[in-house]
Amino acid sequence: MTPDSTLLNRRQDPPHAYPHENQVIALTSGRTNRDFGNYDDLQHTSKPQIFVRRLIYPHLFINLRFFNKLKEQTMNLSNKLAAEFIGTFWLVLGGCGSAVLAAAFPGVGIGLLGVALAFGLTVVTMAYAVGHISGCHLNPAISVGLVAGGRFPASELVPYIVAQVLGATVAAFLIYVIASGQAGFELSASGLAVNGYGDLSPGKYSLMAGFVTEVVMTAIFLFVIMGSTDKRGIGSHAGLAIGLALTLIHLISIPVTNTSVNPARSTGPALVLLMGGYNQAISQLWLFWVAPIIGGIVGALTYKIVGGKEA
Repeated sequence: MTPDSTLLNRRQDPPHAYPHENQVIALTSGRTNRDFGNYDDLQHTSKPQIFVRRLIYPHLFINLRFFNKLKEQTMNLSNKLAAEFIGTFWLVLGGCGSAVLAAAFPGVGIGLLGVALAFGLTVVTMAYAVGHISGCHLNPAISVGLVAGGRFPASELVPYIVAQVLGATVAAFLIYVIASGQAGFELSASGLAVNGYGDLSPGKYSLMAGFVTEVVMTAIFLFVIMGSTDKRGIGSHAGLAIGLALTLIHLISIPVTNTSVNPARSTGPALVLLMGGYNQAISQLWLFWVAPIIGGIVGALTYKIVGGKEA
């Protein structure tokens, strides 16, 4: 009996008898079952050829289903991260961009109300554009809150946050490039719609006021997100509810901290200002990571208690 006689004898059985052997891949320099033969190929392969293949590659055959599943998961995650990058880019460009470029435009400036609405509109538009791809988090505090609420896998948390921060940073840099094209433009420590307290607060609010505001606003934001995306709710209108909630949050808190509730949104402008020689925003950035994340966790857990078990 040859070393491969058992395998060869199995080839007389129906294909469904050993489905795991019908799809295999060899992990050698990218060779696939095209190189070594699948079930149908082996039926027409001589015993010496099969013996040589198994002798040379005795431990390199694995289930192709596992490989395909791993490949699909990797591709799906890449799509999600691209969606989060684009979505967060749009949020910062639309929200912070409107504050920098249009809020105080002579005669027709959109003001605080317009900026608040712009932030809400970015979320509404992206909720319908990429919500089915990545969930449209666009915000590390939301991602953390959804992990706490059992709605998002912790294994994808770090990649999501990286994509969100990168998208926000690229958008903030683009805003600077556009704004610097205006005659007389000067970058300042409070420029680019940066978040802050004390001297960087639009209303000169204190650290404590800023901290409480960011925690409470983010907690309510996550509560709305958890509720509007609950399977028992009206899912088709979730994007509108979430966008309007963000608009209201900005109407309340722009005077206090310029409204963050989003660590990525705060990080982008702060990094661009740091490159411009202004480090005050980066020194206050910790608040706009700690407070929104705390608020996100509190809001998500509160909804789990109030909302009960999701249907």
